[in-house]
Amino acid sequence: MQSATRLTLLLCAAWAATVLYGEMGAYWASYLACSWPSPPNNHVKIAVVADPQLMDSTSLGLPSSSIALQAAEFYTDLNMRRSFQSAILPFEPDMVLFLGDHFDGGPYMSDEEWQESLFRFKHIFSLNEQRRKPHIPIYYLSGNHDIGYSAFFSAHPEVLSRYEKEFGSRNYQFSAGKVDFVVIDAQTLDGARKSKERSSSWEFIKTLSPGNTSNPKVLLTHIPLYRPDNTPCGPHRSSAVINQRVSYAAFDQGITYQNYLTKETSDLLLSLLQPVLVLSGHDHDQCTVVHSTPFGPVTEHTLGTISWQQGNLYPSFMLLSAGPKLSQNSTDLKHEVMTNLCFLPKQTHIYIWYICQFAVTVLLLVFWPTNGLSSLPYMNTFVSFMRSVGAELVSRTKEKDDEEDGEYEMVFDAEGSMHLVKKAVAKAPSASSDSRTIGRGSVVARATAGKHQLEPDSSILVEMGSEMTSEDGAKLARPSKSKVRKVLQRLFRVIQSLVVIAALNVPLYMMLLFKDWIDH
Repeated sequence: MQSATRLTLLLCAAWAATVLYGEMGAYWASYLACSWPSPPNNHVKIAVVADPQLMDSTSLGLPSSSIALQAAEFYTDLNMRRSFQSAILPFEPDMVLFLGDHFDGGPYMSDEEWQESLFRFKHIFSLNEQRRKPHIPIYYLSGNHDIGYSAFFSAHPEVLSRYEKEFGSRNYQFSAGKVDFVVIDAQTLDGARKSKERSSSWEFIKTLSPGNTSNPKVLLTHIPLYRPDNTPCGPHRSSAVINQRVSYAAFDQGITYQNYLTKETSDLLLSLLQPVLVLSGHDHDQCTVVHSTPFGPVTEHTLGTISWQQGNLYPSFMLLSAGPKLSQNSTDLKHEVMTNLCFLPKQTHIYIWYICQFAVTVLLLVFWPTNGLSSLPYMNTFVSFMRSVGAELVSRTKEKDDEEDGEYEMVFDAEGSMHLVKKAVAKAPSASSDSRTIGRGSVVARATAGKHQLEPDSSILVEMGSEMTSEDGAKLARPSKSKVRKVLQRLFRVIQSLVVIAALNVPLYMMLLFKDWIDH
């Protein structure tokens, strides 16, 4: 029983370490593994987040009252809240930027469902925990999962007004340091040519031509710019590259789906704004490409999703530093806008780890010997072997010491050569020899002891034989009942150990759960 108790305590400690790391330590590790891109003191620090895409009834095709959907929403929201509160806000950014797709079924939700998702969004990305900078500016981009594509919001303009009421304008500009950030509603740019939303977006872009300002620009668009098929995305991408797909509605009513802007729209955007950097989302995976333009190469970073439920096993965020611009003739743009991609805990891997550790725990409890590993046959053989090896080494060392401690005499042969010959020492009988004689005589005593040792075995056989038959000679099925009893005892021991492990670790897990979910 002591062996089973020690195993249970060891498993309790292993589970406590696992829970602490999986629910808290992994987020600290993500924070420690990243840093700002070495900005000077006068740079503005911006945290960039893409595609939270909060799950709702449109995500899994389940009703809102479904327990499975509610569990998926809770754990997804909890993971993003932990990521934001424990891995992003500790960097103390000066502002936060969201690259669109705040919700999953934004265009299709009723007003009541939309308000519920909005409440969850504000809770997940709350700034109440930020004590040093409680009033950080937050900037939002509209995504296709927020307002739909042009063919949808052209027929349902109420989704645009609902979005703008909570998140503000869909086309605007803000400054950070000496850098201008241009926010574009990318869903309108390839819309129907006579669309009012498309016209207003392009009119806004034309007012920001390079001649109207001397500050470097960063273009912010939810949908990435056009790139040729099979364009490499760099080392941080974990999924296959998705090629261009565009679906148009009938009768020039706009677009129903697109994963990149068209080439004409992308070229026109770059030529009108001439940005030093482009940031986009939508793709849910990291991608870095360089666009060739007449005014020089332009790098675009497509940022992966922050959510572990949106098809990316490696969620991420970005740290961006915006500083004062260089001289007008300078072509070194590295110090104007600097970025650093940061990865969050791999939540899917953590849950797989939990499942594997639970399976290992059950197997250990089921198959662990009652008397520990020493009761296993091969362990006894191994221990005996090691003892014999040790005894052999000790005996050889003793013989060598005896040879070194002996007395030698010089003997000359007929040719006059000298030889050392060990003297023969006659050992007188001593008390020790008597004791050895007695020891040898004790062989009989050992045999006698062996005889007495066999008696319990024979008594056991007799007892077993008596158990096999009753007084009237009827045979009883004792062995089968004994096996069943052993199985039940082992099962009871396993359940008992699992209860002890759960009693110690479930409260710890729940404490970490509510610590991160409840606003302080």
